[in-house]
Amino acid sequence: MTGALVSVDLDRTMIYSRNALGAAFEDAVTCVEIYQDAPLSFMSIDAAESLRSLAVAALVVPTTTRTIEQFQRIALPGAPWRYAITSNGGNILVDGVPDGSWRAGFTGIELHRIQRELSTRADGDWVLKRRTADDLFCYLVVEPTEVPAGFLTEWSQWCAARGWNVSQQGRKIYTMPDVVSKSRAVAEVRARAIEDGMLDAGVRTFAAGDGALDADMLIAADRAIRPRHGELESKNFRFPGLEVTAASGGHAAEEILRWLQAQVGNRVEP
Repeated sequence: MTGALVSVDLDRTMIYSRNALGAAFEDAVTCVEIYQDAPLSFMSIDAAESLRSLAVAALVVPTTTRTIEQFQRIALPGAPWRYAITSNGGNILVDGVPDGSWRAGFTGIELHRIQRELSTRADGDWVLKRRTADDLFCYLVVEPTEVPAGFLTEWSQWCAARGWNVSQQGRKIYTMPDVVSKSRAVAEVRARAIEDGMLDAGVRTFAAGDGALDADMLIAADRAIRPRHGELESKNFRFPGLEVTAASGGHAAEEILRWLQAQVGNRVEP
């Protein structure tokens, strides 16, 4: 039985592009994702070793907005994972296999209606790609500096009235149903892990993430941490019980993992 549940966002929290990681690391990195025969995502060697150690001491749950296919490209240190959350909470993987009963709970979302409306509003050279993720939500890949003034506000208002939310993270603009959230999926994993004896009923939860789609997961945790970069940093997102790293980039990941190890260590002492 482990002493804590730790849910960790991946992109720009645990793993980074070479540029986002930071030049200071030089060769002290390990590649954790290959895409189209080229290295895509990295961790510092120190962060990778810390994540492996954390996965021994706690139930670590990788929690990502990536699709199942995108998540499965990552060779994340600490694997194999008893539980992982993908698609922003729309899918729970149990020993690598998608749980059909959890996914079936989202069959009523009106994705096609959202896609039709979005196609009329998001039209122009500023839209580079349109994507649908696991038939749960959609996102645009855009030129951030060319997004029309007022688009995000107007689109967010239209979606909010219909139970959806909008979030921009770098070059991606996500349109997500409110019922698909990381916090709901983490709560489900916690309940299952208690039921199957991996965790005791009083277990505390810790979380880490950098984007607006991580906010609900951070708030729901007993303690949480975010890096000093990303969408939440730009929004000056803070609340009691949230730590913010001193560092940004790859050094933030190392700091996050040291903090998580300290929290878990404090909880597993007899």
